[in-house]
Amino acid sequence: MASNVTLIATAAMGIEAFVAREVKDLGYEDVKVENGRVLFEAPVSAIPRSNLWLRTADRVRLLVGRFKAYSFDELFESTKALPWEQFITEDGEFPVIGKSVKSKLYSVPDCQSIVKKAIVERLKQKYGVASILKETGAFYRVEVAIHKDEVLLTIDTSGSGLHKRGYRVGQGEAPLKETLAAALVQTTNWKPDQPFVDPFCGSGTIPIEAALIGQNIAPGFNREFASENWNFIQDSHWDEAFQEAEDCANYDQPLDITGSDISHEMVEIAKTNAMEAGLGDLVKWKQMQVKDFNPRKDNGYLIGNPPYGERMGDREEVENMYRDLGVRMRDYPSWSVYILTSNEKFEKFYGREATKKRKLFNGFIKTDYYQFFGKKQ
Repeated sequence: MASNVTLIATAAMGIEAFVAREVKDLGYEDVKVENGRVLFEAPVSAIPRSNLWLRTADRVRLLVGRFKAYSFDELFESTKALPWEQFITEDGEFPVIGKSVKSKLYSVPDCQSIVKKAIVERLKQKYGVASILKETGAFYRVEVAIHKDEVLLTIDTSGSGLHKRGYRVGQGEAPLKETLAAALVQTTNWKPDQPFVDPFCGSGTIPIEAALIGQNIAPGFNREFASENWNFIQDSHWDEAFQEAEDCANYDQPLDITGSDISHEMVEIAKTNAMEAGLGDLVKWKQMQVKDFNPRKDNGYLIGNPPYGERMGDREEVENMYRDLGVRMRDYPSWSVYILTSNEKFEKFYGREATKKRKLFNGFIKTDYYQFFGKKQ
């Protein structure tokens, strides 16, 4: 088994730079950023650590091979030439999923079938198995991704997507992914000793992610991963990674984080989710309209993902909400305001031009992240 592996942290479009920074913060320097993913060379122990710590990545994949293929024969032979036995055990269960974009090999079911056959042939040869492979052991989800005839063969180390932290019991109509919420917080210069408010908290994702960041709690601490049962990753690597997460958490860090929403039901859901995240009463929750927002401290941060007003009946109400927010925040010039919305006229309704804007995707919705920097006092 090689001492180092190549890992791919996948990411939503627009937040690859956040993922790259998090990878480097873990101490892995050999980092390459591509569209929708971050590649890095690291020891095998990086699989537990990156799954536990990456807040903004969608999942962590193990790269097995990368090559060009213009025919099914090339796909089969190049796949079979890869060292699958270094990762998949003789009894390993390995379904193959796939996707193909702008490539000669465009039939995804055929590509999946050929990759599966090639891996089976390789494993039978290496393990000296004449009959069929049992596939009753650990789970390894293989992906064949082909783009412009370049084949990427990976094994998913995460299992459920990394946005599934294990705390979301309830959610609203259009929940914000935890990974994007973490990126929204990391865009700012907020520090754990400063006030933090989300007046459109919904099920509480942004305040909860801020609290996890504020106390340096690993986002994957409360869940399981597919690779925990892989025998080429020593149990000690997992033990050390979980111990590191425990040692690095700063549970004594006081926080001033508030989440509010116009809906009493959503506030109750947010409270429950915060409890599931192990935050107890660390975050304050209240039912409130944005026009009643009245901070008692200076130099705070307001971060929110308000309704976008895309449905005809909601538009006027949402536009008035944006106006109310703009009027309210004029009285608090030391506060920095960060708003994610797809409404292209947000600045007009808010009454002020953003200091900075960043394009992000909330799921499949193209949005802008409007940033208004406060004048520190």
